[in-house]
Amino acid sequence: MSMKSSIAGKLDTAFAPERLEVINESHLHAGHQPGYDGEGETHLRVRIVSAAFAGMSRVARHRAINDLVKAEFDAGLHALAVEAAAPGEPTRW
Repeated sequence: MSMKSSIAGKLDTAFAPERLEVINESHLHAGHQPGYDGEGETHLRVRIVSAAFAGMSRVARHRAINDLVKAEFDAGLHALAVEAAAPGEPTRW
C-alpha cells in the first residue's frame, strides 16, 4: 500500500471527513537535498474538512493528524503539510 493511501485511510477512519485530499508533492522538492530526485512519497499535503476539528485550535488539529501518521514518518515521510478545517470554515482550496 502506498503511503498516500495509508494516510488517507487513517484520516478517513479517524475523522470521517466530508472532504479529504492527500497530495504527493515530492516532485516539487527534487534537488533540495543532495541526491534526492523527487521520486517516492516523502512530501505530502493533507487537505481535510471534518466536524471532528470543530472547537480545536490549528495546533491541536496538526498534532492529532501528526500523531495518527507517526508510522509513516518513521517509514520515511519527511514532510506533511496540513490544511485542516471544520465544516463552514474558510479554506484556500
